[in-house]
Amino acid sequence: MASTFTAAAHKNETLDALVWRVLKRGSPVVEQVLQINRDIASIATALPEGQIVTLPVLKVETVKTTEIVQLWD
Repeated sequence: MASTFTAAAHKNETLDALVWRVLKRGSPVVEQVLQINRDIASIATALPEGQIVTLPVLKVETVKTTEIVQLWD
């Protein structure tokens, strides 16, 4: 299994809001979190305050940069 860490839910926080707050990612990562935390799907829309959620450690995406040369600088 990939590396994981945990985070606690804030009051009235949804799972997707927690994932966005902690990981700054959306739907595909929420699906991964649901696979890791199978019991969370049975909880109501908002997580209980302090609910511990296991989150995946995501790989850092590298961005390829291209130098732009302008003829008239």
